Amino acid sequence: MTHFYEPAQGHGLAHDPFKAIIAPRPIGWISTISAGGVVNLAPYSFFNAFSSRPPIIGFSSEKLGDSLANARETGEFVFNLVTEDLAQAMNATSASVPPEIDEFELAGLERAPCRLVRAPRVAASPASLECRVLQVIDLTDLDGAPTGSHLVLGQVVGVHIDPVYIVEGRFDTAGARPLARCGYLADYAVVSELFKLRRPA
Repeated sequence: MTHFYEPAQGHGLAHDPFKAIIAPRPIGWISTISAGGVVNLAPYSFFNAFSSRPPIIGFSSEKLGDSLANARETGEFVFNLVTEDLAQAMNATSASVPPEIDEFELAGLERAPCRLVRAPRVAASPASLECRVLQVIDLTDLDGAPTGSHLVLGQVVGVHIDPVYIVEGRFDTAGARPLARCGYLADYAVVSELFKLRRPA
């Protein structure tokens, strides 16, 4: 017999298992810039790709943070791939700091310019995606009540890839060793090995 619960009634466990079940999750390391030129960099564990033609990605913010405000204000954001080597820097950018604090400087990260958007990218990241905002969706529950979460969807308009990670025409995912968010407060995983599984004909 399974352990069943209705989220509205509580899970009855020592810790909420929801994020541990929906795991691993790619980390949306999102860089933005305000209309006034203030740069922001923050990681989001509610992040993923939603379309390939055109390429669309999105991140969800459970608070009215700087990334959300900047993306709404400017219509742009950048995704930077987090790797094992960048784990400590990514974690440093998760600190709650005033809007005027530059998280690139806080984490000791070098900026690199983008081609089609104003926000900078993380120079050390193996891949970055320049995006223009398509929609900002204020999420509601089954009763239509606001949840306080906001989903930002953006179309990828530019892609930067470090040539080191292009092997025989493919992006070397395992070689880049991307970091993923797992269940609880401090749980992460590294993608270091792949296996192939062909779809049925």
